[in-house]
Amino acid sequence: MGAGTVVRDRVRKDLSEISNKTNIPATKPIVSSSPEIRSNSRKKIQRRSKKAVISPVQKLFETCKKVFANGKSGAVPSQEHINMLRAVLDEIKPEDVDVSPKMPCFRSKSNGRPPVTYLHIYKCHSFSMGIFCLPPSGVIPLHNHPEMTVFSKLLFGTMHIKSYDWVADSPQPSSDTRLAKVKVDSDFTAPCDTSILYPADGGNMHCFTAKTACAVLDVLGPPYSDPAGRHCTYYFDHPFSSFSGDGVEVGEEVKHKYEWLKEREEEPEDLTVMAMMYSGPIIKE
Repeated sequence: MGAGTVVRDRVRKDLSEISNKTNIPATKPIVSSSPEIRSNSRKKIQRRSKKAVISPVQKLFETCKKVFANGKSGAVPSQEHINMLRAVLDEIKPEDVDVSPKMPCFRSKSNGRPPVTYLHIYKCHSFSMGIFCLPPSGVIPLHNHPEMTVFSKLLFGTMHIKSYDWVADSPQPSSDTRLAKVKVDSDFTAPCDTSILYPADGGNMHCFTAKTACAVLDVLGPPYSDPAGRHCTYYFDHPFSSFSGDGVEVGEEVKHKYEWLKEREEEPEDLTVMAMMYSGPIIKE
C-alpha cells in the first residue's frame, strides 16, 4: 500500500543576546515574598504547565514506543500494554489528526471502485502509524498481517468489516488455499471501540468496505517488511462448499462460518491507494 512522507521545516530561534538590566544595591533588601514576585512566579509555572501538554498523536507515538519496544515478528505485547494502547486510541478524535469527511479524498470521482488515500504519520522497524481514508463504497480487499499485532481505530463513518483466522491443521485442497473461520462480519459506526488483531487470532485477515466516508487510524507492530518476511498477501474468499473439504469435520449448522481463502498471485487490479501529506500535529522523536 502507498505511504506518504511528511516533510515539515522546523524553525529554531536562537537567543543570541541575554541582557540583565536590573541592578540591585547591596544595601537594599530583596523582598522575595512580595505580591508582584509571587504573581510572576505563578505565571511562569502556568507557562511551564502549558508547554508540558502534548498532543494526542504525540501521546500515541510515545505509547507505541513502549508497547512495541520488542520489535520482533510475532511478538505480542503484554495485556497491560495492549490495554494501555487501546485506551489511548479510544480517546483520539478526527480533529486530533486533522481529518474530516469534507476532505477532497472522500469525494468519489469515478464510476468504478474509488481510490483509497493513505496518510503516513510515522514508521520505524518496530511500528507504523497511518490513516486510511475511504470514500463511500471504497474497499480495502481481503489481506493478511503476518506475525503482526494491529490496532484499528475508526475515526468516523460506517464501515463493514469481515475478518478471518486460519483453522489450524486443516487439510488444504491446494498449496495456495486454506480453510479459515469467519471472526467478524458486521457493520461498525464511529465512535466505537478500537479493534485489535493478533498474529494467530482476532481476525488476522480482513476486508474493509466503506458504507459512508470513513477514516481508519491504523497502528501496526511490527509493520510490513519484505526483507523480514512480512509480506502483504491478498486473498479470494470462497464458500465452504466450493471444495470437498475431505477430512474437515464441520457441523452443517456452522458451515457458513467457514470459508476457503485462496492467495492472489498479484495485488487486486481495482485497488488504488493514493498517498497524501499528513497535516496533523508533528511528532517529536
